[in-house]
Amino acid sequence: MSGGRYVVLQDRGVLAVGGPDRASFLQGLVSNDTARISDERAIYAALLTAQGKYLHDFMLAGADEAIWLDGEAARLADLKRRLSMYRLRSKVTIDERPDLTVAALFGGPTLGLPAEPGTARRLGDGIAFIDPRLAALGVRVIAPRKTIRPTFSEAGAEEADFAEYDRCRLGLGVPDGSRDLVLEKSILLESGFDELHGVDWQKGCYIGQELTARTKYRGLIKKRLFPVRIDGPAPASGSVITAADGHEAGEMRSSRDGIGLALLRLEAVAAGATLSVGDAVLKPATPQWLRLPE
Repeated sequence: MSGGRYVVLQDRGVLAVGGPDRASFLQGLVSNDTARISDERAIYAALLTAQGKYLHDFMLAGADEAIWLDGEAARLADLKRRLSMYRLRSKVTIDERPDLTVAALFGGPTLGLPAEPGTARRLGDGIAFIDPRLAALGVRVIAPRKTIRPTFSEAGAEEADFAEYDRCRLGLGVPDGSRDLVLEKSILLESGFDELHGVDWQKGCYIGQELTARTKYRGLIKKRLFPVRIDGPAPASGSVITAADGHEAGEMRSSRDGIGLALLRLEAVAAGATLSVGDAVLKPATPQWLRLPE
């Protein structure tokens, strides 16, 4: 239980959804099955437009009489506003929790949790859970700001900077919210949400469910997010990627220190095409978790 490195994720914030209808309220809105949330299970999910396009993604963990949403801090007010629009007669409360913060422990130790995505337990006044997207991303902790660093220190973990954790994420090919997904444009299945446990195919309807299901069962995905090695200057997010024949092959997303994510056409990746953005050459890799069509 000791060792490892942790980073306090300053770009994350917490919403608390309380009240007796909290699980059923969220069930009709988000892409995953909120009935699975418990003291021992956290999940990953998204809120979509009616057309099935990305708006927000977040992690949800059970906290006594509430569900805590770990989302993007800069967009937390927008997430609260959008959820509140659907509250109607539901017996729920939706509150920002600036007293709480989010951290990630990576590099080996799991605070006594089995290394299975989403497994959770209470940790003092907070919650610890294996990242529900991918166990290789380590442990997420939601806890009071004033105690989170002492908690990790007691566990023998050393604080790292965000860049170290970001390089780990990029190498694994996992998107980071609106840094890698375009608001009201990105499609979940292009962005790995199926393999990263962000969609439940057995639950009932939710906003954007029809298009998401149609995309899966009709095999309509032509592009996917891939981790890429960058030889040359880092391209800006949104830069157009071209193949050697001059045809457009995709679009750049976030990057750091010679590694990044890119939304690439599957046919270009399958053909082994040379990909470039300006003076930079990109070499895509396929993570073990990524399932591609034959």
